[in-house]
Amino acid sequence: MKYKLKMTREEVLNRIYESVRYAKDHGMIVEFSPEDATRTEEDFLFTAIRTAIDAGADRINIPDTVGVMHPFKYYDLIKKIVTFVGDRIIVSVHCHNDFGLATANSLAGVYAGARQVHVTVNGIGERAGNASLEEVVMGIKKLLNYEVNVKTWKLYEISRFVAEMTGIPVPYFKAIVGDNAFGHESGIHVHGVIENPFTYEPISPEEVGNFRRLALGKHSGIHGLRKLLEEQGIKLNENQLRVVLNEIKKLAESGHKVSVEDAKNIALKLLSQ
Repeated sequence: MKYKLKMTREEVLNRIYESVRYAKDHGMIVEFSPEDATRTEEDFLFTAIRTAIDAGADRINIPDTVGVMHPFKYYDLIKKIVTFVGDRIIVSVHCHNDFGLATANSLAGVYAGARQVHVTVNGIGERAGNASLEEVVMGIKKLLNYEVNVKTWKLYEISRFVAEMTGIPVPYFKAIVGDNAFGHESGIHVHGVIENPFTYEPISPEEVGNFRRLALGKHSGIHGLRKLLEEQGIKLNENQLRVVLNEIKKLAESGHKVSVEDAKNIALKLLSQ
């Protein structure tokens, strides 16, 4: 208010009322979003919310504009606001990721009674980004056990489409839609996943349109190597597998990114001897 708007509190409240009223008089559904709500003095925030509702606002959004909330505090704030506005008004949350808490804060807001969440595909947005569509959707569905009207098996596809259109790549370790989200290299993990995927996967990759990837590297084990080679039509005994595995680990330790093709070539060379 002081540095950007250069307005007094009274002027801000008058502008809120006039703007919301104008939109309502022209047949709009109005969602009022008090910027920087989470750093605002609580009494004034509630006064601003009441002013917007009195002017006809249908929804109240609470933005954590610079991402300074944590889930426990945000839950308490949203709970108070949900109680304050009553059942008729939908409370919405809008979280930024400056401290890496946008998804956690969004889930806390929903758990506190918010019925709408602002999200972006792949979490793209100002500075460190916004709450991620794919993380929030799957968090609400799997961790809070609420139903969402989203075709979750399209999440990976839309993630890649947005990445291609914006030129902003999806981080390798990105939750839900990253290429390593369902990737396994450690021998212990691969063994478990081969026996039952849920030993090391909280959800199935198919549910979000992603893929399971068994990687080869210095942490690989016999079970994963055997499965990858058998998928290539190559069967080796235990001793042969250990020879191939040792060669793979040497490659990985030298800085080489080991592919299935590398493993296949090593195995075929061994069989030809």
